[in-house]
Amino acid sequence: MGKVSNILARKGNNAVSVQRDTKVYEALKIMSDKNIGSLVVMSEGKYAGIFTERDYSRKVILEGRHSDEVTVGEIMSTDLPSVKPEDTVETCMQLMSNKNVRYLPVFDGDNLSGIISISDVVAETILQQKETISQLQNYIQG
Repeated sequence: MGKVSNILARKGNNAVSVQRDTKVYEALKIMSDKNIGSLVVMSEGKYAGIFTERDYSRKVILEGRHSDEVTVGEIMSTDLPSVKPEDTVETCMQLMSNKNVRYLPVFDGDNLSGIISISDVVAETILQQKETISQLQNYIQG
């Protein structure tokens, strides 16, 4: 099974980040411009949490708040499980399924290495399956 490091090597580890005092509207605009579903939230140069589309829909829209008044720091997710580069894709799938989350921060020690999404996990799984199929076909064809 593939590793988190494989995902980061393929997609890069340049997670887009904002400061915790960034207004939600501005964060949504960044997400739209970059076609991404989450942003890393930083505070004093350190990881503070992740702001996701789910945070916006549940903690702004459904509560009748305004995205130009609320900051990402007020509504970001801070209780997400994290993974390490050496963790397996299977571990990520289990965490995401058990915790009902779509994003996982990746830490190498105390340093944030990147963010992986459920889409990244699915793509890595498909690549691994294609590789296995190709190896089996080569073996059979001899």
